Amino acid sequence: MKVLVTGAAGFIGAHTCRRLLREGHQVVGLDNFNDYYDPALKHDRVQWVRQLPGEFQLHTLELADRDAMARLFASERPEVVVHLAAQAGVRYSLQNPQAYLDSNLAGFLNILEGCRRHPVQHLLYASSSSVYGANQRTPYRVQDAVDHPLSLYAATKKANEAMAHSYSHLFGIPCSGLRFFTVYGPWGRPDMSPMQFAKAISEGRPIQLFNHGRHQRDFTYIDDIVESLVRLMPNPPLANPGWNPFLPDPASSQAPWRLYNIGGQRLVELLDYLALLEKHLQRNAVIELLPLQPGDVLATCADASALAQVTGFTPQVSLDEGLRRFVAWFQHYYSHSATDGQPASEQADQRRVV
Repeated sequence: MKVLVTGAAGFIGAHTCRRLLREGHQVVGLDNFNDYYDPALKHDRVQWVRQLPGEFQLHTLELADRDAMARLFASERPEVVVHLAAQAGVRYSLQNPQAYLDSNLAGFLNILEGCRRHPVQHLLYASSSSVYGANQRTPYRVQDAVDHPLSLYAATKKANEAMAHSYSHLFGIPCSGLRFFTVYGPWGRPDMSPMQFAKAISEGRPIQLFNHGRHQRDFTYIDDIVESLVRLMPNPPLANPGWNPFLPDPASSQAPWRLYNIGGQRLVELLDYLALLEKHLQRNAVIELLPLQPGDVLATCADASALAQVTGFTPQVSLDEGLRRFVAWFQHYYSHSATDGQPASEQADQRRVV
């Protein structure tokens, strides 16, 4: 099939493009290469994708450019859309809220309009575990209410789910919303904790742990994310014939619209996660414990039973194994990251908390 992948130069996007190329799909990528983090990493990911044979073309476009997006859909006519592009980051949404409106709302509307004007077999779009917000009952189920987002980023993802439902209801677009839980692995984003922590440990800089390190997260290895996505792709949702408007199921509808959690289904405290990272880097961290930050969620853990029901798959890679693979990539890609060139055995051998 011809698949449009937005955010193709991003972390999940690049891995998805490679997987689709391996399976023989024609891939049309889209990215704006913005400077939220170093665009050089995005260009390197694209070169990594281009190492594989197959039909891959890349368009440099802004999602919010309505005319350009309309022309892209008209010329390419994708059969499936995998929408992964977004302005990411919880804390950054406190600094630059306009970026979230432009990319996550106006940009997503342009995706929906493209799928409306040029019907597709399936629209899969990235949501986030952050939509669960103030809900503290874990594991999170797709049937749980998501009425109390704690950041603008989370609010835009909740809005995406509602926007997709309206277009699915009005125009019959099969839409699947994918709530990702703390994705990590090779080629990850520099603003995410694996990269930040690995760089800080390698350079001997302090690591800031908010909420005094008591946050708990459901870490999901990138290969499990892509496997889930690819298995869902040929399974567009159908209208739920048993959907009851008097007792509505928040995860399905009378429209062809569904929500899925994609997570490792394991709660891990950040201090335990950091210990595994130290083990694979063979270096110890300097830790600075700080209070809870605005917009932070205390704990995230997925109930991925809906995903398993449709695909027969749930994430498999353990955090220990996933961090081993991440560190191997990190040390190869950032071979210059050690500031003094000393081997790990000559570094400080005690974790320090400041």
